[in-house]
Amino acid sequence: MSLDYATLDALRSHHPAWRLLRSDHAPLVASFLHRVFVVPNVRVMAAADLAEALEDALYALRLHLGETTFPKSALEYLNDWAAHDKGWLRKFYRSGTDEAQFDLTPATEKAIAWLAQLSERQFVGTESRLLTLFDLLKQMSEGSEADPAKRIAELRKKRDEIDAEIARVQSGDAPLLDDTAVKDRFQQFTQGARELLTDFREVEHNFRQLDRRVRERIALWEGSKGALLEDIMGERDAIADSDQGKSFRAFWDFLLSSRRQEELTALLERVLALPAVAHLNPDARTRRVHYDWMEAGEHTQRTVAALSQQLRRFLDDQAWLENRRIMDILHGIESKALALRDAPVPGHMMEMAQPSADIALAMERPLFTPTVQPVIADLVLQAGDEDIDPAKLFDQVVVDSARLARHIRHALQDRAQITLGELVASQPLQQGLAELVAYLQLGSASFSTVVDEDRPEPIHWHTLATDGQTITRSARLPRVIFMR
Repeated sequence: MSLDYATLDALRSHHPAWRLLRSDHAPLVASFLHRVFVVPNVRVMAAADLAEALEDALYALRLHLGETTFPKSALEYLNDWAAHDKGWLRKFYRSGTDEAQFDLTPATEKAIAWLAQLSERQFVGTESRLLTLFDLLKQMSEGSEADPAKRIAELRKKRDEIDAEIARVQSGDAPLLDDTAVKDRFQQFTQGARELLTDFREVEHNFRQLDRRVRERIALWEGSKGALLEDIMGERDAIADSDQGKSFRAFWDFLLSSRRQEELTALLERVLALPAVAHLNPDARTRRVHYDWMEAGEHTQRTVAALSQQLRRFLDDQAWLENRRIMDILHGIESKALALRDAPVPGHMMEMAQPSADIALAMERPLFTPTVQPVIADLVLQAGDEDIDPAKLFDQVVVDSARLARHIRHALQDRAQITLGELVASQPLQQGLAELVAYLQLGSASFSTVVDEDRPEPIHWHTLATDGQTITRSARLPRVIFMR
């Protein structure tokens, strides 16, 4: 991007990050959103919870700065920050709920990250960044070399270097990184880990922009349905095959590997135990930063799934035919709304009748009329002959969710993650399908759940038939992974 006057002037007027830095309330907005969203890696928060947290922050500021400071309510501030002229928060509604949800916009997170870099750093490392740049150049050069002879020569050179290093270590010459080099590399790691979480919001924002363009195209489409589907599916495949889509898919496949997760956990434990790193007082969340990456990636995957769900609804021919009239009305409303989005009409768009109370006089209400109870005099009650066991009415299946949660926590004591199939294999299902469904509904502060849609996993259990024989039943569902 060229940083000429016109470009910077346009950014100053329209970019949400620059508007945040120019705002009189920038200290409140940046500090609150950093504490609530960025530090704990929260992706979405309900309006009621976010308003309660902001109300507590406003109360503390008013005690310190005076009652007239920040006079509006917390919900008014949140709606103002999510307005089109601010763009610091994204306000939306999840499917199936009428409660508003809030999330940071990528521009706001960029502004907060820039503010965090303004503080003076006691130690600025340059060696690790130079080595990283050098390694990137080597990877690009070696990875793009098509000549087999040159690649074999480079691999042999690496082998000779490794053999020479092994010989030095065997002879007692094992060079170690000093404290300065360790601090330099750890600082580079923490900065890259935080920037990776920031990138996830921008990737998710790009997918939402695609979803918005697809919905607009559906609303404004006037051609055949087949042509629309061909156009939309082509763009969906183009996104999946784009540079950003390929990079995200490669990252997600790498992170879902249990071997890679265990390796990352072991490396973090070992590095954080080094005296030089402990002297830096690293953030406590650094120990589980790879789980934060997974949560952010899963949130991005759900955004992509929302686009697919929208397309599946459009493909439902039966719903399309039954709601044809409603769809025509909504099509007209959406077309007009999209036309007015960028160029709102001046003045009032519509008029509504002034609300008034309905007055009902007491004499207008009808008097109470008692109901007539029929008299049944000729019916004789007779005792039935059926022998029915009333205990069957109370034969209910109750699954002990606390027992299942204890089983998961016990299994995660000596490992970082475990699948649902492994849990059922170590402790078979006692109550069949009801217990399997209870596993899927579990939630706890001591462990989290990730679903791998691409890898189905069969679950087997045994039940007793009415004749006393054992029957093996099975269920096929996506792979469920519990992580601590």
